[in-house]
Amino acid sequence: MAHARRLSHVDRRGRARMVDVSPKPVTRREAVARGEVRMRAATLAQIAAGALPKGDALAVARLAGIMAAKRTADLVPLCHPLPLAHVDVELVPDPEGGRVLIESRVAVAARTGVEMEALTAVAVAGLTLYDMCKAVDREMTLGAIRLVRKTGGRSGTFVRRGERA
Repeated sequence: MAHARRLSHVDRRGRARMVDVSPKPVTRREAVARGEVRMRAATLAQIAAGALPKGDALAVARLAGIMAAKRTADLVPLCHPLPLAHVDVELVPDPEGGRVLIESRVAVAARTGVEMEALTAVAVAGLTLYDMCKAVDREMTLGAIRLVRKTGGRSGTFVRRGERA
């Protein structure tokens, strides 16, 4: 039987714990995450026309995603607070797909990675887009949130199969 890998956020007694990263070297680390909000064509048209009752949904969602990345340690209990060097969140309407595509890119020089910050940015940008558009479309769905690429640290580079990173 193969040896099962122990989860880093669980101690020997099965209790949640914050991982001690102090022995690790500070390195440049980056992460890219993506997701989407699916919606009716009419909703996408209103976004493009800037005709939503709450205003510019893409601009507000972009700022919300950036702010969320900076607050990840406050939202996800075992994440380390990180001095983020860069956060970028892009929202691109895709009328053919009936959705808005969301991508975040986060960078840091630290002892631990920024995958959770990138994923949190995408999730909160999507939730904000939903909030901005819900008055005209309550059937929207937020989904396909995933890590696309990460670099740096002991585990090296990860690129999700089938994704253009």
